[in-house]
Amino acid sequence: MDLKSIALATSALIAMASTATADPVELDLWTIDDPGEYHYVMADEFMAKHPDIKINVRTVQFEDMVNDLARGVATGDAPDITYIDNPEVALFASRGLLLDLKPHIEQSDIVNADDIFPGPLSSVSYEGGIYGIPRGANTIALYYNADMYRAAGLDPDNPPRTWDELYEAAKVLTKPEDNIYGLAFSAVATEEGTFQFLPWLQMAGGDYDNVDTEGAVKALSLWKKILDEGLASPDTLIRGQWDSTGTFNAGTAAMSISGPWELPRMSSEAKFEFRAALLPAPAEGADRASALGEGDNVILASTDNPDEAFLFLEFLYDNMDRVWNEFGYLPASEVEVKDPKYPEIYAVFEESMKYARNRGPHPQWPRISQAIQTAIQSTLTGQATPEDALAAAQTSIDKVLK
Repeated sequence: MDLKSIALATSALIAMASTATADPVELDLWTIDDPGEYHYVMADEFMAKHPDIKINVRTVQFEDMVNDLARGVATGDAPDITYIDNPEVALFASRGLLLDLKPHIEQSDIVNADDIFPGPLSSVSYEGGIYGIPRGANTIALYYNADMYRAAGLDPDNPPRTWDELYEAAKVLTKPEDNIYGLAFSAVATEEGTFQFLPWLQMAGGDYDNVDTEGAVKALSLWKKILDEGLASPDTLIRGQWDSTGTFNAGTAAMSISGPWELPRMSSEAKFEFRAALLPAPAEGADRASALGEGDNVILASTDNPDEAFLFLEFLYDNMDRVWNEFGYLPASEVEVKDPKYPEIYAVFEESMKYARNRGPHPQWPRISQAIQTAIQSTLTGQATPEDALAAAQTSIDKVLK
């Protein structure tokens, strides 16, 4: 072989080696999940199928996500993909920070926007664009300890249907001598507190833009009554939903208001028969409401790899049928859930989804939510009457809306 042939062969080998060892495309993913949970599990599965794409997963605390994303965008250190709580999508989309996925969805053989339930779809829609894909959906209901019901002389087949019945059951179930509270819920001054209170407000005829109502006063007064009478723990004011339900699992609360995301750990922690029922309504025959929860998978407009990022979102959407049994979410689209775990509880949450309402959406949602949180906290700590607190909240919200 002459020198020219050797040189050409060597160049070819170098080129082949270079191609074979090319670095994979890297995507940064921010999530509220911990290792072993949804985004970590799905990223590992995706990378096994797509070895040319590497996903770097980072956990961000739920309450820090908005601020961390804002800082990331400002410093050029934003992820390619992130989880955003559903009312925050409008906030980021209105500022041009999210990629409009509508063109990708229209070309996709996997994602069909028409199959996404109206509530979750509206949470990612803004001014004609679609800025995310729901990773699932959730809502809240009333968990209760059927064993404690029986011991207290209550019928576990007849859980509370109205606010009055809930209050009376909480009174019967509260056992101070045994450090057992009748009810656990979260009134923390974060989005979780707003999430828990809005259904009460909405069932009473109000909404996020109409909080200064007689029904809202009744709802907030009931929360205060439950706390003042010791039917719920004093740290309800500072405890999130996860820790709140932890007291239920530990047997120190007989009832808990929370969502399906609790079931995976509830099944291992709770050493009693637990059941679920729809959130009680103000009265028999009153309108029902529940919170629309879970978040959305969005792609930042600054990403250098939009096609690979959307490929991952397609993969997540294609596995929507798994979210209930494996991760404690409800599907956000028309999929078949085969052999659902806890079929009776699944039926309750599936029914509750019919009444689930969005928080907003509004580009200034954090300011609206803050006004509601302030009203809750000032009332429950005795700094203001429910009437005054809600009137002040309405004034703040009106300024945002106008």
